[in-house]
Amino acid sequence: MTDQEVDKRVNALLQQMTLEEKIGQLAQLPGAAFVPDAAKPEDRIRKGQGGSVLWLSDPASINRLQHVAIEQSRLHIPILFGLDVIHGFRTIFPVPLALASSWDPSLVEQVQTVAAREAYAAGIRWTFTPMVDIARDPRWGRIVEGAGEDPLLGAAMARAQVRGFQGPYLGSPEHLLACAKHFAGYGAADGGRDIDSVYLPDILLWNVYLPPFHAEHMDAAKPTRTPSATYPVKNRPSRSRPESMPGRRSAGIAIPNHEHLPDR
Repeated sequence: MTDQEVDKRVNALLQQMTLEEKIGQLAQLPGAAFVPDAAKPEDRIRKGQGGSVLWLSDPASINRLQHVAIEQSRLHIPILFGLDVIHGFRTIFPVPLALASSWDPSLVEQVQTVAAREAYAAGIRWTFTPMVDIARDPRWGRIVEGAGEDPLLGAAMARAQVRGFQGPYLGSPEHLLACAKHFAGYGAADGGRDIDSVYLPDILLWNVYLPPFHAEHMDAAKPTRTPSATYPVKNRPSRSRPESMPGRRSAGIAIPNHEHLPDR
């Protein structure tokens, strides 16, 4: 199916959707219950109240929910299944910090290509990887997920991982949609506390923390990305700071975690 045919099909579908169904497509449902008496994902999927599901890796469970979406919802829209495929799926590779220590982007690209192929076979289509945050505070417990403290190395690893996950173009067979996270400055959280406020001078934000995001975004083979914005920079949600989103006129999307934003 060509891009023009996809656009035509999507536009026709949008014309049929109610406002509630459109909002529902923006909701990501948990594949596992974290609170008592939480609504089952299949119940919400039947009502058109979810567009994607996170934290499922079992092919049988993914297949079951996909059948619910396609056969039992009003518009039969498939579910997009996402998972944090960080350093392998079935085959386990070294952690990202160790991979970055190789200084070998081609090797890292091959690693994520294998991870993408294995996750794709299980029904996953979206990975919340790579984490391209620059990390310079040893108190922060997520340093292991990224490439460390150097923006040049971080940018090289960002490009390599996105190429590995997404392949030569978006929608490549046996590849996944990548999500560069956590946009941007997340690794500089106050006191090394995860998801805390960030207070960064603009010169550091632009010259140190943004280059890896810019690198994976500007790769000619990867015009689209999905950065995750989860915390406030200078008391403003990072996704609401246009000055920290260079080149954002292309078809990327931001994925916010609303529960991580302060009530102010």
